[in-house]
Amino acid sequence: MNLLRRLVRRPGRTAAEVTALVVAAVVAFPLYWMVLSAFKPAGEIESSEPRPWTAAPTLDSFRRVFGQQDFGRYFLNSVVVAVAVVIASAFIAFLAATAVTRFRFRLRTTLLIMFLVAQMVPVEALTIPLFFVMRDLGQLNTLWSLILPHIAFSLPFAIWMLRGFVKGVPEALEEAAYIDGASRARFLWQILFPLVLPGLVATSVFSFISAWNDFLFAKSFIISDISRSTLPMALLVFYKPDDPDWGGVMAASTVMTIPVLVFFVLVQRRLVSGLGGAVKD
Repeated sequence: MNLLRRLVRRPGRTAAEVTALVVAAVVAFPLYWMVLSAFKPAGEIESSEPRPWTAAPTLDSFRRVFGQQDFGRYFLNSVVVAVAVVIASAFIAFLAATAVTRFRFRLRTTLLIMFLVAQMVPVEALTIPLFFVMRDLGQLNTLWSLILPHIAFSLPFAIWMLRGFVKGVPEALEEAAYIDGASRARFLWQILFPLVLPGLVATSVFSFISAWNDFLFAKSFIISDISRSTLPMALLVFYKPDDPDWGGVMAASTVMTIPVLVFFVLVQRRLVSGLGGAVKD
């Protein structure tokens, strides 16, 4: 009875909550279907009458995935690329955001505009030029051909986002630190860095997802040395035009999703505060 009265008194809030639940269900349904298909036997996956459940779950698709000889190497390569991109882009973006916020120099505004323009260029438009750059540098078929482009594409967004966090730290705090005898480096890493850490976490999530799910660069720059391939390329092992193994594709996709979910769980608190700080700015 009390619940009914609250629903009647707050129709706006009830409608918002129902809408949020519906949107969450729509967003989560593809993920649910992917996991469900990974556990379905081959006969149910290929059935002309798909059902949103299975009466005979099986691990055969996962056995085929982990039975692939190079799957572990693909997974390790993806971890190396994603971690390197997250660490390098966060470090460079923090220093760059501090520089463009705290210091006045020529072409500062032009540099900020260039960061903004760089975000507008489609990745597909730069893939071929980047291919020739990596070829001239001798980095084709290496993990560096995946790490460097992702760092470059992650930096503009990260710098713009961190700029708001650095700007939100009062200059009086910096002056007080200098008066107390702190050097610029000490203020940078012991005072400023912890204050903008939520923003770093938020930008790191986007960098991690971009590097982890990348297929375009992996397909374009890893040409002949399959030992340097990453997890998205492993999906091609199970997808054959004549006889695609959809169970294997769904199982491999499920395995790929787990590290992303774990990463979100570990940083969710700082991620929320980081996005909140960005919106506030």
